Amino acid sequence: MKDIFIEIKNSVIATIIFAIILCGVYPLIVYGAGQLFFPNKANGSLIEGKDRKLVGSELLGQMFSGEKYFHPRPSAAGTGYDAANSSGTNLGPTSQKLKDAVKAAVEQYRKENNLTPDVLIPADAVTSSGSGLDPHISVRNAQLQTERVAKARSLDENGVRALIEKFTDGRQLGILGEPGVNVLKLNLALDGALP
Repeated sequence: MKDIFIEIKNSVIATIIFAIILCGVYPLIVYGAGQLFFPNKANGSLIEGKDRKLVGSELLGQMFSGEKYFHPRPSAAGTGYDAANSSGTNLGPTSQKLKDAVKAAVEQYRKENNLTPDVLIPADAVTSSGSGLDPHISVRNAQLQTERVAKARSLDENGVRALIEKFTDGRQLGILGEPGVNVLKLNLALDGALP
């Protein structure tokens, strides 16, 4: 009987010690290291405009429409880019609803960007990401939108292409994934809203 009380006492003491270490000390160390070494990333990679006003996060997409903006990837998150309802469409490759939606999106994309039927449309231009919050589009997607945006803003296409290159993020660790263009940063730069 005495052994049981000793085991209970040891268990309670171990639980309290581990709770203090794992629920208090460790999170404070990780938080402090993040703030010290990676303050921008630790605070959500927030983007501020010229007037120091918060305009978004480089990690979350935003909806842009109109001819003078690069359009982001379609989003199935809530009413579009709603971080509280992050999700994909959950439609599989055999879904007729998905096929119809992609077909309509391809036609709309061709019409918006004045593209001929022989131009291949990138998948990210007509399908949503798994989260519905993807801030990037493929370089090809951005290139296909360049003429429309440059014309709507009365800008030189080469200048717009230079901005696309400036806001293209490379592969992660140099080998993972594909390069992508951050749509929010690109559109803010076109508006002259970045410092």
